[in-house]
Amino acid sequence: MAIKITEECINCGACEPECPNNAIYEGGAEWRFSDGTTVRGPVSMLDGSVIDAGAAQTPVSLDLYYIVHDKCTECVGFHDEPQCAAVCPVDCCVDDENYRESEEVLLGKKAKMHV
Repeated sequence: MAIKITEECINCGACEPECPNNAIYEGGAEWRFSDGTTVRGPVSMLDGSVIDAGAAQTPVSLDLYYIVHDKCTECVGFHDEPQCAAVCPVDCCVDDENYRESEEVLLGKKAKMHV
């Protein structure tokens, strides 16, 4: 599964630098799959769409920090626990019940992003 940031977020920004996949962005900021990864060219997303890794994408949230699910690996392969949740002062980085992925899938996402 991926992690999501709830509306309890106070926009402190503690989570963003902790993400090894650069999957966390400030509210209103465009994101790119290539940010913090070695991925270039076309990328297949979880919903089946294909995007250019370097193309700017629409922000997931305009007001709060957000996590790009396609880039989130819950820190599997990097740390024993999601680092965003570990540093969040208000516990708003939580499991996203809408995105369930096995450890094998999460490790595959990590391998795809960090060649």
